[in-house]
Amino acid sequence: MTEPGRISSTRRYTGRVINLDVDRVRFPDGSEGEMEMVRHSGASAVLPFLTDPAGDDPQLLLIRQYRYAANGFLYEVPAGRLEPNEAPDACARRELLEETGCTAERIEHVYTFFTTPGFTDEKIHAFIATGLVRGTAHLEADEFVEVATVSLARALQMVRAGEIVDAKTALTLLYVAGFRLGA
Repeated sequence: MTEPGRISSTRRYTGRVINLDVDRVRFPDGSEGEMEMVRHSGASAVLPFLTDPAGDDPQLLLIRQYRYAANGFLYEVPAGRLEPNEAPDACARRELLEETGCTAERIEHVYTFFTTPGFTDEKIHAFIATGLVRGTAHLEADEFVEVATVSLARALQMVRAGEIVDAKTALTLLYVAGFRLGA
């Protein structure tokens, strides 16, 4: 049997953030069909700790950012698209600086995940940042961001209460709390 995968691809849209392709694919049972695929360069997200993550209820930074698609403001971890040939850790450092004004002594990879593999190939590389030094944010023209200091316990309560509904943020917080810190 032939391996499943792409047979051909037709680009239908090229944009600043995403591209849209219609792919002809072979499925695991040998049948064929068309799939619309949103192509994305990938991204990095970073959970910045102001205090020692291993300490008692560490303090961290979240951003409160306007998101048109969500029709309002969302609490998020700083994140952004990978530039061409940019390493995920470099992207995390860049986005941390741009969105919070902070630099970090250490950036540590914690997890990589697909956002919505039913229709996009986007992967997000999640990091934690420690040893922060505050500076000035460098927001893009379409970014409307406020920086918020919260404790890890408060951030986890916000996930539970539905105050944090951004998937990359919820997953990063829960992953770090459950598997890195054992909170």
